[in-house]
Amino acid sequence: MNSMIQQIILLIVPVLFSITVHEVCHGYAAYRLGDPTAMNAGRLTLNPIKHIDIVGLLVLLITRMIGWAKPVPVDPRYFRNPRKDMMWVSLAGPASNIGLAVIFAVVYKAFGGMLAASYLFPLSFMIEIMIMINVGLAVFNLIPIPPLDGSHILEGLLPPDMARAYSAIAPYGFMILLLLIFTRVVDFVIFPIIRTVVQILLSI
Repeated sequence: MNSMIQQIILLIVPVLFSITVHEVCHGYAAYRLGDPTAMNAGRLTLNPIKHIDIVGLLVLLITRMIGWAKPVPVDPRYFRNPRKDMMWVSLAGPASNIGLAVIFAVVYKAFGGMLAASYLFPLSFMIEIMIMINVGLAVFNLIPIPPLDGSHILEGLLPPDMARAYSAIAPYGFMILLLLIFTRVVDFVIFPIIRTVVQILLSI
């Protein structure tokens, strides 16, 4: 029990930091493309409380790989090219997580010998979790099911007629997502991809 509590405590910082950066990057990308909605809503902040989605946070704490935060508000009417700009805004979140995963993989490789010391185990554990969580957030959010980022990216790539037809599944997206998680389809399809990417990062 004490071990589990310690692990949860060590998980909190990487989890909150990763989902916060993910959402702030969405909001900042939207702001740079002309949409001040996230900024006006106070979401361009590194305060994690502003970004927490309870269900997504619990999933992330349990799986240590996949989860989600409260989406930043985006108003495509501000964009010059709503479909393409929304695609870039959506891509910003997963891209930020890949960037963080690479940075912490470099840190882990550079200081691996030092981190092996028993008294630095908590720090070593947090860095490993940071890599895993950020790869997980990136891969999971690229799944093309609404409301995940992958759905908006796919809409931006599809021809307009196909994109409109595809967007019709949006009202059912969250239910589909939960079904895939609780039937463990995600375990067998997404988790192996996440583990492979993490292994590649740590072997470079």
